[in-house]
Amino acid sequence: MQSKHLIFFVLLLLTTSVFCQIDDLKWKKAYLSYEVPDQFRNRDYSFESDNAAEFLEKSFVNAYWFFISDVDGDNCPFDPSCSSFFIYATEETNVFQATLMFSDRLTRDSNPIKKNKYPWDKNGHYYDPAYNYTLNQERIDYLPPTFIVEDE
Repeated sequence: MQSKHLIFFVLLLLTTSVFCQIDDLKWKKAYLSYEVPDQFRNRDYSFESDNAAEFLEKSFVNAYWFFISDVDGDNCPFDPSCSSFFIYATEETNVFQATLMFSDRLTRDSNPIKKNKYPWDKNGHYYDPAYNYTLNQERIDYLPPTFIVEDE
C-alpha cells in the first residue's frame, strides 16, 4: 500500500514540476477572435464613372451591395458572386442585357436543385461565369457538373 502512495506522490510532483509556470514564460490572457474575416465588406462604394452606363452599373451594384448582399452576408453559392457577375456581364454586353442576365442569375441563386447543373470551383462554390450567357458560341465554355475548376 505504501508503494502505491509513493508512486502517486512522485507522479503528482512530476506533473506539477513539468507543467509549472516559469518566470520567462508566463501564462498570459489569450486574445482570441472568433469572427470569420469578411472580405465582402471591403468594397468600393464610390460613384466614379466615365459615362452614364458605368454610373448606372455602379449605382445598381452599390444598391445591391447595401440592401441585399451586406444584409444577407457572404452566402452566394456561385463564383463569381452575383454582384461580380453583373459587373462582368456589363463588361461583356450592355447594361440592359446585363440586367436581364443578373435577374436570371438571382432566380438561379435560390434554386435548390442545382447540384447536377454546374461545375464546382476549388472553394466549393458553383462555377458560373458571365461569358457563358452572352450567346457567343466561341466564348461559351461547357464544363460538366463533375468538373472542378482550379483557376479562371
